[in-house]
Amino acid sequence: MSKYYLNYLDELESEAIYVLREVWAQFQNPVILFSGGKDSIVVTHLARKAFYPAKIPFALMHVDTGHNFPETIEFRDRLIESLGARLIVGSVQESIDKGRVAEERGKNATRNALQITTLLDAIEENKIDCAIGGGRRDEEKARAKERFFSHRDDFGQWDPKNQRPELWNIFNGKHFEGEHFRAFPISNWTEMDVWNYIKRENIKIPSLYFAHEREVVWRNNSWIPNSEFLKLEEHEEVITKKIRFRTLGDITITGGIESEADTVEKIAEEVAAMRQTERGNRSDDKRSETAMEDRKRQGYF
Repeated sequence: MSKYYLNYLDELESEAIYVLREVWAQFQNPVILFSGGKDSIVVTHLARKAFYPAKIPFALMHVDTGHNFPETIEFRDRLIESLGARLIVGSVQESIDKGRVAEERGKNATRNALQITTLLDAIEENKIDCAIGGGRRDEEKARAKERFFSHRDDFGQWDPKNQRPELWNIFNGKHFEGEHFRAFPISNWTEMDVWNYIKRENIKIPSLYFAHEREVVWRNNSWIPNSEFLKLEEHEEVITKKIRFRTLGDITITGGIESEADTVEKIAEEVAAMRQTERGNRSDDKRSETAMEDRKRQGYF
């Protein structure tokens, strides 16, 4: 009698595809939250496999802060074109112009938290009942509290104490009008799993993840890329370093690491030896011990 075994990446892939198909079965108008980062790219790739040979049945939603890496926007547009998918863009700049949110001021000003209002407005305007994200439990302690199906109330808020049990992979997506869900198909993946999967599947990713020469400033214990949005202090100096980014966000808050890893294989080897979480170089997460959870409670990704 022959036996068939799945390796760990096959198991993770199968679990994620199951979650994506459950989302499509239970919700009327789900979307993939697409940031242009490796995790949302992997989720999009999994969606292609889940519904092949049909096209991805989900639209992709990007919350554009206006302070993105140019490389991220270019990659997003190329991917959307190749998929033939619909793109929904929520603009933080429009939210500022309408008076929905106020621009932060000062040295460490960021538009990261401003995305909350833009995201919730886009969800309401487009009548989205489930937003699929690439969040993983190993990233940050607040994300470790998430379920695969994460309930949001009619204000878009998340209560970690009011999440539904998920026994035997049974997901409950029932909700009242005005409420919605976030779904996280790769919750059980680690950063190492993501890179091994990217390598196995030969998934294209933005050049920002590979080591490259870039003008940077040393701030908050990481190399922040120089840009038109960065306000330098007198003691700060712009220098050129060979760096790469482990996670992508606003160009004003995403810190790089010195690295020679310019291939997926080298990145996987580098990640295997690291002891700091990939979000350790995100300055927005250093504002307080509960920075991520506070934002998530208000409706953040």
